[in-house]
Amino acid sequence: MNKAILQLDALSCPSCMQKIKGALEKQDGVENVKVLFNAAKVKTDFDGDKISADKLSDTVTDLGYEVQSMKVK
Repeated sequence: MNKAILQLDALSCPSCMQKIKGALEKQDGVENVKVLFNAAKVKTDFDGDKISADKLSDTVTDLGYEVQSMKVK
């Protein structure tokens, strides 16, 4: 299991958190998603054989949020 931390530009409201969480949880291979509102971070566990970290970032970007950086373990 891989872990990714995406640092976002900003989150403006709690519904943004739910929107991001829901979109990532629908992706095949994503196991756990935690959105930290005040820190504007998304933490997720994912199966690297099913989905790439870049796809996770693209999913968030497609929702209209800017990913400033990403760490993958």
